[in-house]
Amino acid sequence: MQFTFVSLCTRQRVFASLVFASVSVGAAALLPPGAQAAGRAYVSNEDGETVSVLDTQKAEVISTITVGKRPRGLKLNRDGSLLYVAVSGLPKCPPSVPDEECAKLKRDLQADGIAVIDTATLKLTKVLKSGSDPEQFDMSRDGKRLFISNEDSAQTSVLDTTSGAIVATIPIGHEPEGVRLSPNGKWVLVTSETDSTVSIVDTTSLKVLKTVSVGMRPRDLAFTPDSKTAYVSGESDASLYRIAIPEGEPTTRVVQMRKEARPMGVVLDAARKRIYVSTGRGGFVAVIAQDTEKLIKEVEVGARPWGLALSRDGHRLYTANGSSNDVTIVDTASLSVIKKVPVGKGPWGVALSP
Repeated sequence: MQFTFVSLCTRQRVFASLVFASVSVGAAALLPPGAQAAGRAYVSNEDGETVSVLDTQKAEVISTITVGKRPRGLKLNRDGSLLYVAVSGLPKCPPSVPDEECAKLKRDLQADGIAVIDTATLKLTKVLKSGSDPEQFDMSRDGKRLFISNEDSAQTSVLDTTSGAIVATIPIGHEPEGVRLSPNGKWVLVTSETDSTVSIVDTTSLKVLKTVSVGMRPRDLAFTPDSKTAYVSGESDASLYRIAIPEGEPTTRVVQMRKEARPMGVVLDAARKRIYVSTGRGGFVAVIAQDTEKLIKEVEVGARPWGLALSRDGHRLYTANGSSNDVTIVDTASLSVIKKVPVGKGPWGVALSP
């Protein structure tokens, strides 16, 4: 009798486990697109031609995806089901290399594009048109358009993600890089490194409303939630600027950092009223109080931090450290480093799942 009782209990437990597993699989199948890909960070590795996929709970790499040459800017669609990555066939050529030497380097025109990755399968599905040498881009709120900076051709390309067609090309200042859509969807701002300007583009007419001089070598920018203000990093003068939108003026330098800083990526933490700025060769993230526009702290994160991403709850800040081939995770409450995660070669940008 004892043996029969144990066997019966075992059968009941096995049956319950099977039922639970069946329900779990069914529930997973009913999740909205991208939901199963939550809790991830995607890192573009410019020199490694890959994207590293991190599990943000475990803080470790779970997959590596080959995407194409020089992956830099990357962004997820609204539900996180698709990851878009800018890839470029133009050889890497830093400012220290003379233009005439850069011109001699062989480029692969066929490599330029926007790679599209299915985040459920972690597979590259296609490469869309982008214009030449895409570096950064932003996405319209409905996900139907990408606004892409074409670094070598001084223009912004507007891509229809449904048809895959370029619907407009907009002349911009030389060496465009940072691209940000305003929260209200009315304007796209594009930085131009060589000209030290920011172009304000109307998203309806797809025309430049105004071009504003901003510091020295502006790289990236971030909007306030009301779309009335943008903060712009100035690499060559170690500064952060504030500009009024859509007027473009006044332009005000709000923070002067130490000379070692090379301000790059900019992220606004509206809930905590902070601005985070990566500093490239400076090796740290500058934490700035938005209300007083004063430097709160410098957080040492790694060699040449560029791309930045803030978790939705604001508790974690991720930096892509190009020279140390890793990603640093920062606790925003203590402003201290939690962990450094090795990724691919030359990490450039970071995108977090919704």
